[in-house]
Amino acid sequence: MDTVEQVAEFMRSRGLLLVTAESCTAGLIAATLGDVPGAGKLLDCAFVAYSVDAKRRNLGVRDSTLRQYNLTSEEVAREMAQGALHGTRANLAISNTGVVDDTDSRIPAGTQCFAWVFRKPAANAESVGGALEVFSETRVFQGDRTAIRQASAHYALLRIPYYHARL
Repeated sequence: MDTVEQVAEFMRSRGLLLVTAESCTAGLIAATLGDVPGAGKLLDCAFVAYSVDAKRRNLGVRDSTLRQYNLTSEEVAREMAQGALHGTRANLAISNTGVVDDTDSRIPAGTQCFAWVFRKPAANAESVGGALEVFSETRVFQGDRTAIRQASAHYALLRIPYYHARL
């Protein structure tokens, strides 16, 4: 699938409801999906957690994870996505964290870490959801700040069918 509209139709056909936990994209993943007609049935809510403190406080990212792996890591992205699912009706979370500028000489500008977390159906109708299946990856995008953020948001959404097929 190569368009957000196709991904939206894929999500509809599989009953996927999304929550996002976004850092570098600052809500652009949710906003990109929000541009599609009928997005209200696909998007539960979105968290923008730009600061480290917000990632800890609102998404449950652990200090030990930050110390061991760095803010720009798949491990942090995984904890962000899992934290975003907590307390929602969503059965899919997407998160991203990374750098868009040359602010850290150890991490190239454009480095983006993503996580996709799928909540499997609950064993009974009373429960919010079952076990989680977690996927993550790191990509480096080229361009200026805006181009990196836009490419990251599109990439995050376009990978939904790829990871859903691995459930």
